[in-house]
Parts: sequence; structure tokens; C-alpha cells
Amino acid sequence: MDLAVVDLSRLQFALTALYHFLFVPLTLGLAFMLVIMESIFVMTRRPIWRTITRFWGVCFGINFVLGVATGITMEFQFGMNWSYYSHYVGDIFGAPLAIEGLMAFFLEATFVGL
Repeated sequence: MDLAVVDLSRLQFALTALYHFLFVPLTLGLAFMLVIMESIFVMTRRPIWRTITRFWGVCFGINFVLGVATGITMEFQFGMNWSYYSHYVGDIFGAPLAIEGLMAFFLEATFVGL
């Protein structure tokens, strides 16, 4: 099997995107689940809900970090693997990517700090 550099770049990006798109919805779903479980704990004061929330909070944290890592890797791959493509579509593609990168970075840094 003879793979060209472009094929390997596509495979690498596909695997990174696959993992990233698994972590993002799981992070959003776990965040909503944690809000519900913590609210139930606050209303009932039953310690089992605190234990459940802590367990899923650790899972959320791990998933969040992995989602951030794959997202940053995806952005770097645009410059490393697709530099020729980025050169031609940079005027259109560059501004939204920069906005997404800055917004995601500041939001993630804020929520990690919380």
C-alpha cells in the first residue's frame, strides 16, 4: 500500500477530528448532567448525590482536557499539513479560525479556572 504525503495528512487529520468530535458532545452532555446532579444534591442534601457528582466531575475534567488537546492539535494541523491549502483560502478561512481559537482558548481557560 503506497500512501502519499497528502493521504497520510488526510488520515492524520481524520483521526484527530474523529476523536475531537467524540469529546465535544460528551463534554457538553456531562456538563448538563453535572448541573442536574449538583442541583439535586443542593435540594436534597443526600450525600450519595455529592459522591455521584464528584465521580462524574472527574470524568468531565478528563474529557474536557482531552477535547482541548485534540482541538489544539487540529488547529496546528491546518498550518503543518495543509499549509498549501491554507495559503489560498487564508483570507476567508483565517479570520474565523483565529476567532474560534481565541474564543475557545479564553472560554476553556476560564472554565478550567472555575
